[in-house]
Amino acid sequence: MDSESFKMQVEGNWHVLRGALRKKYGQLTDDDLMMSKGEGEKTLGRLEKKLGKTREELMKEFKSILN
Repeated sequence: MDSESFKMQVEGNWHVLRGALRKKYGQLTDDDLMMSKGEGEKTLGRLEKKLGKTREELMKEFKSILN
């Protein structure tokens, strides 16, 4: 899957990802997990900072959740 397809999959399934991330990382707030259309990069940056994970680590976790 190319990165653009994956990006669309993440945005289309954000409610699933958000719930799984909230469950795994209780310190995340609604503001941390808020994503408006076209703001995926901004949300990803917040998660990187809050969780101390790299973009690659987060993408791997997203793929794991969605598969």
